Amino acid sequence: MKHIKIHQKLFLIIAYFSLILSITSQAKTLDREEIDLLNKVLNIVDREYIEETEQDDLIEAAINGMLKSLDPHSSYLPPRDFENLQNDTSGEFGGIGIEVTMENGLIQVISPIDETPAQKAGLLSGDYITHINKEPILGKSLNEAVDLMRGKPNTEVLITIVREDLDNAFDVTILRDIIQVPGVKTESKGKKNNIGYIRISAFNEKTSEKLFRELLNQKNALNSNIRGYILDLRRNPGGLLKQAIEVTNMFLDNGEIVSTKRPRFEGKVNSFGANRGDLLSGKPLIILVNGGSASASEIVAGALQDHNRAIIIGTRTFGKGSVQTLYPINKNNLYFPNSKNLGALKLTTAEYYTPSGRSIQAEGIMPDFIIEQKTTFDNNPDLYKVGETQLSQFISKSDKDTNQSGSSTYIPSDSKDDTQLNLAIEIMEKLLSRI
Repeated sequence: MKHIKIHQKLFLIIAYFSLILSITSQAKTLDREEIDLLNKVLNIVDREYIEETEQDDLIEAAINGMLKSLDPHSSYLPPRDFENLQNDTSGEFGGIGIEVTMENGLIQVISPIDETPAQKAGLLSGDYITHINKEPILGKSLNEAVDLMRGKPNTEVLITIVREDLDNAFDVTILRDIIQVPGVKTESKGKKNNIGYIRISAFNEKTSEKLFRELLNQKNALNSNIRGYILDLRRNPGGLLKQAIEVTNMFLDNGEIVSTKRPRFEGKVNSFGANRGDLLSGKPLIILVNGGSASASEIVAGALQDHNRAIIIGTRTFGKGSVQTLYPINKNNLYFPNSKNLGALKLTTAEYYTPSGRSIQAEGIMPDFIIEQKTTFDNNPDLYKVGETQLSQFISKSDKDTNQSGSSTYIPSDSKDDTQLNLAIEIMEKLLSRI
């Protein structure tokens, strides 16, 4: 009976391998020797290992081991994690509210999401999480660690943090909540309250709809005197490509927004263009970015910079310029949608390029004006630096070792201390005085 189970699991892992090979190559197949090797290893481990093993865990570890050797963003999502990802992009999920990655066996915080328990508890970009509820992270997958942080609202989770400027690790108790990613927040700024400030914290399914509604409300408001806009994409980890395109579309009359290319398949290019028309009617636009601005944020900033539609202010962005495609998998016929859900493969399949042909990958977007954020940490702007090039197995776009992406993601909680925002307001006021 056990051998039957092993062979069933073996068939499953071979199916996963075959799926990846079919996606990433023209006609590669697993030969008999490779199948025999997998079978023998699985049987030896099951029979001889010092402790009894769980076949499901071995299969998942084998798949993730293969994917981790490719790049930092490819992974296998078990059914529960696949469901969590879908909830994340919908703009509502349960947890503490942080964007994370796995680095050197630990969880690294890319950025806490605005107005979430993680941000309120003081977690910072660049923090490393070593334990969750006193359970060590080392040896766990990213999905396993994230699952430990999720839970029912109003329940506590104990996080152990290592921070670069501190000698000792420390514990933080965080009360879980329903994480409703705010997505879009607007207000007026400047001495005359004539600058529209737009904060986009993530690109989920609701982002463009919320932005359109907010811009329309501002435009139609009685006595509205908004003459210029600041779009704040700092510490925005990205999200859905479609939403990045739709947001960018609101600020352009025409032209290309972004293209995706598959280097292995010559001529395989998908291009996305603007067609809505500029909702701001050409009013001045400044975009704020930093090391926490990744993926979809970089697409928006890069497109509007290339079209000379916006001035980019801040520091170099994260440099996450790769496209991940989700391949749902089922038991009957791999990734056919109407059968038993076995999770999904999240696989890097293409790269983003700005309208001028710039690759975002491992390079990021360089602002027109570099403005370092003053910090309270010995005035060191690099203390909480994050970027694609800091991740293991990142995809490089150059043979040179000079690729650099990312920067500090620090934003003061009090806007009075926000150097980047205040300078952006000052620059916008000068622009408006000349119009």
